[in-house]
Amino acid sequence: MLIAAARIITAVRAPYGAAEVLAPGYVAWENGQIASVGPGQPPGRPDIELGDGVLLPGLVDIQVNGYFGVELSAADEVGWGAVARRLPETGTTAFVPTFITAPVAEMAAAVRRAADFAPDLAGMPGAARVLGVHLEGPFISPKRPGAHNPAWAAAPDPGAVADLLAAGRGLVRVMTLAPELDGAMAVIRQLTSAGVLVGVGHSDATAAQVSAAARCGARLVTHLFNAQRPLHHRDPGVVGQALADTRLVSSLIADLHHVAGQVVAIAFAAAPGRICLISDASACAGMPPGRYALGGEPIELGEGDGTPPVRADGTLAGSALRMDSAVANMVATGVGLADAVAAATRIPADLIGRGDLGRIAAGAAADLTWLGDDLRTRATWVAGRLAYGSHLG
Repeated sequence: MLIAAARIITAVRAPYGAAEVLAPGYVAWENGQIASVGPGQPPGRPDIELGDGVLLPGLVDIQVNGYFGVELSAADEVGWGAVARRLPETGTTAFVPTFITAPVAEMAAAVRRAADFAPDLAGMPGAARVLGVHLEGPFISPKRPGAHNPAWAAAPDPGAVADLLAAGRGLVRVMTLAPELDGAMAVIRQLTSAGVLVGVGHSDATAAQVSAAARCGARLVTHLFNAQRPLHHRDPGVVGQALADTRLVSSLIADLHHVAGQVVAIAFAAAPGRICLISDASACAGMPPGRYALGGEPIELGEGDGTPPVRADGTLAGSALRMDSAVANMVATGVGLADAVAAATRIPADLIGRGDLGRIAAGAAADLTWLGDDLRTRATWVAGRLAYGSHLG
């Protein structure tokens, strides 16, 4: 397959750290892998010509609680498959299902159930890739629960971690925890040694405690600004350390409700190349207003495009965000398109150790998304197979 495009954002680092932009350019792939990419006219007659919009790597979302009416922590193989098949509509070609805080035994049972069928989804044609599971909890601070049930928060325990990892049989890829809790540093080292990405989140940690977590191997700050000790000029907290510490990448819920546009701009300016866009989508994403569930407890999605769901007390409870909208929202705040794309592709892919994803480069997977000039998804390819955009089939 050979595609010519008016504009391509490769998300590959160019000189001085900027993402590479080809205008025009071409991409060729074979057997699900990119064979060549370059500027100017293609070296042959293209199979597809994209005369407008922008071609970019498939979007990578490392925090998805649910989508299209499906809560992933409670769903079976059919539910996961339904989400994976439809996420390419949003430009997403790879994602990490996320389970929020629950009693440890229940979380282990949910991970064990998912591990029974998740490998069978790996080769599902035309579906977004499942990259593992993100356990957001249960080792969180009851002081910063957000939409999590604080009664289910648990103290970090190596035995509980071992049980969760054993239940997942390699499926657990990310865990978010509060590093200020007793025993957290040992657990961070345990998880890091097991190849699990550790995120700081739902945390009342001081800057020094976040720095200590990074020394132990933590590399992520989960949904920057939300459910964590904020920035104060004499108490940098989680936010201040996240923005200042080059060891850390911060995920950001980019719906402009969880974080105001001006603050988004500050984050990108303060931590260039270290912001990762996530949807933190709940089961209500892609669905009409109504009642849904997050962590087995009710949430309500109201009217209004992009409005996040809430708990009964008004607490924000995940989002109803599309990843292509996340990119568009960042651009609306003044972030450059290439930087916004990198934050939704290469940066999260690298963070979870998938250097074959999130970039348009020879040898990378042929996961691609074509956005219109309005930055809405027009077509998506996963492993070189058209997953969305029947007009191009």
